[in-house]
Amino acid sequence: MQYNQNKMSQLVKQSPELNRQLKAIMKEHELEKSFALKALYHAEVKDGGTYQRDYQEL
Repeated sequence: MQYNQNKMSQLVKQSPELNRQLKAIMKEHELEKSFALKALYHAEVKDGGTYQRDYQEL
């Protein structure tokens, strides 16, 4: 499974919890949205993460 920024953006829009986490990552680490999305992908989606099935369905 590879990272796709468009799919990740769509997943964040669908999930209020992911949206909250994205904003927290951006603020805490002072990252641009694209980098925060990739960090969130690795934390919550990749390798059996909580949102892996939702990501694959997109």
